[in-house]
Amino acid sequence: MWPNMSAAPFLLTGFPGLEAAHRWISIPFFAVYIFMLLGNGTLLHLIKDDHSLHEPMYYFLAMLAGTDLMVTLTTMPTVMGVLWVNHWEMSHGACFMQAYFIHSLSIVESGILLAMAYDRFIAIRHPLQYTSLLTNTRVVKLGVGAFLRGFLSIMPVILRLFSFPYCHSHVLSHAFCLHQEIMKLACADITFNTLYPVILIFLTIFLDSLTILVSYILILKTVMGIASGEERAKALNTCISHISCVLIFYVTVISLSFIHRFGKNVPHMVHIIMSYVYFLFPPLMNPIIYSIKTKQIQYGILRLLSKHRFGS
Repeated sequence: MWPNMSAAPFLLTGFPGLEAAHRWISIPFFAVYIFMLLGNGTLLHLIKDDHSLHEPMYYFLAMLAGTDLMVTLTTMPTVMGVLWVNHWEMSHGACFMQAYFIHSLSIVESGILLAMAYDRFIAIRHPLQYTSLLTNTRVVKLGVGAFLRGFLSIMPVILRLFSFPYCHSHVLSHAFCLHQEIMKLACADITFNTLYPVILIFLTIFLDSLTILVSYILILKTVMGIASGEERAKALNTCISHISCVLIFYVTVISLSFIHRFGKNVPHMVHIIMSYVYFLFPPLMNPIIYSIKTKQIQYGILRLLSKHRFGS
């Protein structure tokens, strides 16, 4: 049923031509890895322990941090294995599963960012109905819906990878597995695996980003109608962190998609760098943005540091 399980393993690559410098390159990657783990782990810990953060906005933030943490744990071990100890080989099954989680979590993150936009939309457009519209039950349903959409929608193309014969080169372009790289190595008709992701990206990433844009146009219209300048600034300030995370995520995802689809003449190193930016930048920046722009998170971090410092 799965003809590839006994085939030669895939070979991961780091930075072609810079193999001698991989140990040095691994140092900043390891530092980023630790920061991503600490940043997102700290957010999850604060939201869990601080009852003042038990609100829909922070529940969605916890989902975002959890998703970023899963992206980090899915990709970074193989990257560090290649850069640190020259562990190049990866079995087909492990490679397909890694690709499955990477792409699924990308769609999950888009869904969570959409849910966070809905939270801000209700908070500013319908503040008196906020608690009745965004109940804990509805927050859980939105979160579960985002995860189910991500993990179920990507399954068809990943299952197809298991049935393909791989008689071309087994060398992948990165230190982790991406669907678009794997399918190019197959000696089979990959029409479905080529078209389905394009349709899926349109129905998820593109429509999510468009819906978020429309929601913020309506939010801005409401904010501009507020008489007090101070109240306008306060309302907009609650959206800045989310807008920043949205821009970071969608710019990187859309840029990578365009480069892979239409960047045949783009230098290979640009493809590699954009792929690392794709899974490193959002998980690194999201906790930093919310720590800088959200006072409740700042106070929580200070309380956590004080607690450890004084041992109480």
